[in-house]
Amino acid sequence: MRRLAVIAAACWCLSAVHATAQTKPSSLATLFEDVYGPNGLVLSSDDVTLDGSTHAAHFNSAFQSDFRLVNIALTGQLTAIPLPSPASGFTYQFDAATGTFVRSTRSFGPILSDRAETIGHGRLAFGFSNQFFSFDHLDGVSLSAIPAVFKHDSAQLGGGRADVVSTTNTVEATVSQFAGALTYGLSSRVDLSLAVPLIKTHLSLLSNARILRLGTGSNLGVHYFLDPTALGSFGSTHQYFTEGSASGVGDLVLRVKTTLIREGSRALAAGLDTRLPTGDEQNLLGTGAMGMRPFAAVSGAWGALAPHANIAYQWNGQSILAGDVRAGLEADLPDQFQYSAGTDVAVNPRFSIVFDLLGQRVLNSPRLSVYTLDASGAAGSASLPDIRFSTDSYWVTDAALGFKTNVASRLLINFNMRFNVGDHGLADRLSPLLGLEWSF
Repeated sequence: MRRLAVIAAACWCLSAVHATAQTKPSSLATLFEDVYGPNGLVLSSDDVTLDGSTHAAHFNSAFQSDFRLVNIALTGQLTAIPLPSPASGFTYQFDAATGTFVRSTRSFGPILSDRAETIGHGRLAFGFSNQFFSFDHLDGVSLSAIPAVFKHDSAQLGGGRADVVSTTNTVEATVSQFAGALTYGLSSRVDLSLAVPLIKTHLSLLSNARILRLGTGSNLGVHYFLDPTALGSFGSTHQYFTEGSASGVGDLVLRVKTTLIREGSRALAAGLDTRLPTGDEQNLLGTGAMGMRPFAAVSGAWGALAPHANIAYQWNGQSILAGDVRAGLEADLPDQFQYSAGTDVAVNPRFSIVFDLLGQRVLNSPRLSVYTLDASGAAGSASLPDIRFSTDSYWVTDAALGFKTNVASRLLINFNMRFNVGDHGLADRLSPLLGLEWSF
C-alpha cells in the first residue's frame, strides 16, 4: 500500500510537468498594451496634414506604455506566494532509549512557513493545497478605478493637439494556485522536496474613455470616437474591454533542508529552494527565470506552544516580463528579502491552531502612484488624476491564521486565511487556503 501511494504521488508530480497552458488568442503579458491597439488609443480625426489628407489621431499614456509593469508586480507576487510547507505535520526523531522513532512535536506545524524539524529517515509526506487570490489594489491604488490620461502625439505643439482623453480603468486579476508537494526523509536530518504548482490566471480590463476638447473646443469633428452603428455620428465617449485566461504548470520548486542543530525540542535548520522556469511566462503562469532561495528556520516547543521563525533571500534571474515581451528583451526580476514568525498551538491531540506574520522586502521594483495632471489649451483647462511609475524598494506584510486537524491516522486537513496589512505592492485583502497532508 505504501509503495503504491508513493508511485501515485510521484506520477502526479511528474505528469503535471507535461501539462501545457491553454491556447489563447493573445498573451496575457501584453493584454494591457493591446487593449487600445498597437499604436495607442486611436481616434477618428478630420485634422488636415501638410499634404492635405486627414489622419488618425494617436493618443498615448503611461497606462499603455508603462502599465505592462504590472506584469512584474503580478509575477513577483507569484514568486512570493508561499507554498505550504512541504514538511509533514508529523515529525519524528530516534529515541535511543527505546530504539524507536517517536514524534518530536505535539502540534502539527505551520502552514505557510517552516519549522526546523525534519520528517524522519525513510519517511514520506504528500500534500495538496489550493490558494486563491483576487487582487484588490496595487500600491494603495484600487484596481477598480485606475485613472489614466492619454495625450495627443506632439501635444507640445498646441492647437488641436491640446485635446486629451481621460480614462477610468477597472482591472480584475485573479490567481488560483493548486500545488502538490512530495517530501522524502533522506536521513534523520535531511529532507528532499518537490513542489508542483498548477496555476490559473485571469485578467480583464474595462476602460471608460472620454475626450476633453481643451484645444478644439466645441468642434466635435476634429477628434471623436466613430460610432460603428451610426455612420457619420461623432462620439465623445467610448468603452474598451478585453480579458484573457490561462492555466497550466507553474514554476517547479526543488528543496533540500537539513537540521543543523537539535537540542531537545529546539532546532535550527538551513535549506535551499531552487525554482525552475517551467511556467509559461507569456501567460503569467511562471516567472520565466531561474530562482534561488536560501533560508534558515528555527523552532522549538514549550508545552502546547511551538514557535518558529524563518529568514530567506529570494534571488531571481532575468525574464522578458521585466524587460520587453514583444521584443524578447530580458531584464532582472526584483529580488526579495523574506521573513516569517509565528507559532502553532496544540489545542488537543487532533487539532492545532497556527498564526504567522509574513513579510517581504521587494528590492528595486516598479511602483504605481497617482498624481494630478494639469492640462490646458486654447479652449479650456482641466486638472485630472493620472498615474506614473517609479522604481523603489518596499515592504509587503501579511498575517495568516489557520488550523490543522487530524481526521484519520496520519491525514491532516489544513485551512488558512491570509490577510494583507498595508497598501504596498500587488495585494489581496483576504486569501483563503485549503489543503491536506498525508504522511506514511
